[in-house]
Amino acid sequence: MLGIADSAELARQEEKISKKKALELFEKGLLDSFEPGTFETLAKIHKYLFEEIYYFAGDVRNVNIAKGNFRFAPVMYLKQTLY
Repeated sequence: MLGIADSAELARQEEKISKKKALELFEKGLLDSFEPGTFETLAKIHKYLFEEIYYFAGDVRNVNIAKGNFRFAPVMYLKQTLY
């Protein structure tokens, strides 16, 4: 995707791109076309915000991940929680 190896630069680009895309979601009225409160909608939003950065944007992950000192929900709980 972006081909950035430096974590600080990746974080800067992620913030810049995702904020721009979030503004687009509102300004273009795209959120109005999504059904509120569903996993499908969360996946669509995630994909829209991060597809330029991560190839897996919008997909349910199959590995445990962390960012800095923050650990995201363990994979073993994702499917039972999201569906």
